Amino acid sequence: QVQLVESGGGLVQPGGSLRLSCEVSASIFSIYDMAWYRQAPGKQRGLVARIGTGGTLNYADSVKGRFTISRDNAKNMVYLQMNSLKPEETAVYYCNAPLNPWPWGQGTQVTVAS
Repeated sequence: QVQLVESGGGLVQPGGSLRLSCEVSASIFSIYDMAWYRQAPGKQRGLVARIGTGGTLNYADSVKGRFTISRDNAKNMVYLQMNSLKPEETAVYYCNAPLNPWPWGQGTQVTVAS
């Protein structure tokens, strides 16, 4: 069974940066589109950024120009570089494959506060 392990979250001040990492235990990782999602308290989980198998990138409008998704197929890793973070982006961040979702990992908490 595929496992997703997110890491890299923490407490950061508004305007700060964080880099999230996601390790995927899938045997053929490179064939899957991957995405980052987030879920704030009391809200539904929503897609933040997506990277295709060929490197196509898609972002939620609210994060365009500030967040960058990337992947390393050799390491089965997906990353999310987050810059200029805002308090309203406080949430648990998760990764998954949007077209073939696996069981969700525990996510990584990102708290943006002064």
